[in-house]
Amino acid sequence: MDYQSTRSSIKASPVEAVLKGLAPDGGLFVYPQIRDLDFDWRSCVTKDFRSQSAMILSALLPGFGDESSIIEDSYRGKFENDDIAPTVRAGSLYITELFHGPTSAFKDVALSVLPRLINCGKKVTGSESETVILTATSGDTGKAALEGFSNVPGTKIIVFYPSEGVSAVQKAQMVTSSAENVKVCAVKGNFDDCQTGVKKAFTSIPQNLLDRLGKELSSANSINIGRLVPQIAYYFSTYSHLVSDGAIKTCDEIDFTVPTGNFGDILAGYYAKLLGLPIGTLVCASNSNSILTDFLNTGVYDTHREFLRTTSPSMDILVSSNLERLLFHACGNDTEHVSSLMASLSDAGSYKICFGMLSAINHTFRGYHASEEEVSDTIGRVWKDQHYLIDPHTAVAWCCAGKYLSDSGSVRRMAVLSTASPFKFPEAVLNALGQEPGSDDFDLLDELSRVTGQQIPKNLASLRTASVLHEDEVSPEGIGDYVISKLKNWSKE
Repeated sequence: MDYQSTRSSIKASPVEAVLKGLAPDGGLFVYPQIRDLDFDWRSCVTKDFRSQSAMILSALLPGFGDESSIIEDSYRGKFENDDIAPTVRAGSLYITELFHGPTSAFKDVALSVLPRLINCGKKVTGSESETVILTATSGDTGKAALEGFSNVPGTKIIVFYPSEGVSAVQKAQMVTSSAENVKVCAVKGNFDDCQTGVKKAFTSIPQNLLDRLGKELSSANSINIGRLVPQIAYYFSTYSHLVSDGAIKTCDEIDFTVPTGNFGDILAGYYAKLLGLPIGTLVCASNSNSILTDFLNTGVYDTHREFLRTTSPSMDILVSSNLERLLFHACGNDTEHVSSLMASLSDAGSYKICFGMLSAINHTFRGYHASEEEVSDTIGRVWKDQHYLIDPHTAVAWCCAGKYLSDSGSVRRMAVLSTASPFKFPEAVLNALGQEPGSDDFDLLDELSRVTGQQIPKNLASLRTASVLHEDEVSPEGIGDYVISKLKNWSKE
């Protein structure tokens, strides 16, 4: 099995693709023949989450060793219960709760697995270099990556976050990280600045410098296929839950609505569909930064628009990296065409796809967005009507699911991915519930708990007394130099 770059004929084994993270030409690694895999999806939906995950790893990322052991080592003792991704019903919707891990966000599911894949991959290749993980975050990836790679032997990790683009709780989770192998740095800009800077670091830091320092770079963002593949499992898990509950029969199609910024979470759903899972429509739910909604409706991707800071900061993104993988599949694996589209995005800030590609994409994807007012109204209404508490990102998806169902008249079951605990965004949630929040970030957690009667997740409650350990800040242009300085410092230790 060979993965290849979305932008050229560069190929890599699954192990090499995970260890590299990003292709040398700046493209993303994809498996071109995923549609043709002989994957027994019917057997997969009869299994529990761990077994589903192992089966998916075996199919898409072979060569790392015993998949069952990798999965067991990844999840043991990390989540609140054995059901990594429980599904509950609220009104007419089914909600897949992906926030029961160590950082209360869906990123925990994949970022518990990626460190094990990297270590197993290094054993396979015999690499003795230290792996340095470079990660850009819009809020949740950062802490989940820091948690996943915390004190993992043979690794270091640097996380970059937008200085004004994450919630107070998200920032506190990152800057209090105490592991010896981590660095956290604010960037004077937005998430797109962080992500662009990290991508440039991969291609601009000289290989001879890395060799001399005994380092190799990789990524924990969903540009790394090792981060994306484990996310496929919770689509199978959700389907299994609906079958078990009698909501559907095996082979019935269901729809998913996914709150989406960087397009990785929803792309995992597309890969689940290509593996055979009966998925009808994937509703791409955006916040006020509605660039993906506009693209899915028009075929034009145009970044020349105001960047808006919202109450759902993990989705405040204008350059959705994983969309490149979807373009690759939609144009028949034409790397030259994808490369030209990405060059246009880099040079002109926009691109337009042909009607045929848009039609192929719209066969599965629909795009909707929710305004800030709609997000707040949704949180309040769902609490009032269902007594179910949701965070702003989940509210975006809930609102968009309603719009799609109204427009389409679909009678299929709809599952919404709930990607974060509401306690990560207490001010926004309290406002939506008609409260007047105070000014202390951690008093807000107590207030939300008092108002709703729900417990604060332990990992968030402990932030109140944690010390700030990371205060570095750079400009977007300084990311590469910052990485080099840390590489050199680590080599002196």
